Amino acid sequence: MKRRQLKGIISKIVLFFLVAAVLAFALINFLEEPFDAQKWQSEPLQRYEMVDDLIESQILIGKPKHEVFEILGQPDSQSNSSKDAFIYNIGNPPSFFSSQKEYLLIVLENQQVEKVTLAVD
Repeated sequence: MKRRQLKGIISKIVLFFLVAAVLAFALINFLEEPFDAQKWQSEPLQRYEMVDDLIESQILIGKPKHEVFEILGQPDSQSNSSKDAFIYNIGNPPSFFSSQKEYLLIVLENQQVEKVTLAVD
């Protein structure tokens, strides 16, 4: 009898975590959008919805600085180091876990984009 009860409890726990994982996956996909240059420039507080697609697609890799500015607009700040680095605010994505602010970081070397990643404040 106890073995049967234990199996029932384990089945319910597994089902709970399976449903939670499916819901989390659905919410993450619901909040992500494909990159759209016009929306990026016109809705800066919603950039977090497109930033993953922008990074994963690697559409900026190898592009010169002027093309980056045409696609993304002017950066919110840039570095004064030997490498050109540009920072774009991406807004504040809804999150239960992280209170750190994220930014899009674009690093250029030899006047071309070398790296596109998220940076944390």
